[in-house]
Amino acid sequence: MEPTEYFILTLFIALGIFSIVAAILNLDWYFQTSGAMTFVKWLGRKGARIFYALLGLGLIACGVTGLLFWN
Repeated sequence: MEPTEYFILTLFIALGIFSIVAAILNLDWYFQTSGAMTFVKWLGRKGARIFYALLGLGLIACGVTGLLFWN
């Protein structure tokens, strides 16, 4: 695996952790961005937090799976 592939997969994991932390801590500055506000309008604040926590878990799962099984 190339170093850039390691970097991208590690970035997936880091962004996933960041998304989960933002959802758990209910960070105002995170949920007031234009991208997050779309989901806040659709799902409400609690729904957006759940969405971003699940998104974070998905990013972490993709990163870990890539690191383990990418040949």
